[in-house]
Amino acid sequence: MQLEWLTAAVDYGVVGLLGLLSVIVVAVGLERMFFYRSVKPANFATIKKLELELTRRLLIVASVASNAPYIGLLGTVLGIMLTFYNMSLDTTADVTKIMLGLALALKATAMGLVVALVSVVIYNALLRKAKVLMLQWEIAHG
Repeated sequence: MQLEWLTAAVDYGVVGLLGLLSVIVVAVGLERMFFYRSVKPANFATIKKLELELTRRLLIVASVASNAPYIGLLGTVLGIMLTFYNMSLDTTADVTKIMLGLALALKATAMGLVVALVSVVIYNALLRKAKVLMLQWEIAHG
């Protein structure tokens, strides 16, 4: 019994999920940057209302940043399990097949790390811009 579904789960499920999450993070990042450019801190009565508007959807970016490496690691673990399973079925342990299986398994971790790094950079940039806008409000109302 081959575990073809596991190969598809790693290739399309995990890597596809990470790809989708990266698109979501970039979309939220762009939306927030356009919003930050249009915000006039003086139009807000309190700093708490301003902070609520500025931090909206930042949780999505932070969640992706913190969880993408784990999703990638899950893909790697599944890929390594698949490689070991296929090794047990094949009595001639071909080193090339083993190395190829392990290399393909590690692509999930690599992609998870890339998505996490991009998400952290976007999150930090958005958070910094939000803090600057809140400081501008405090200066104007202080």
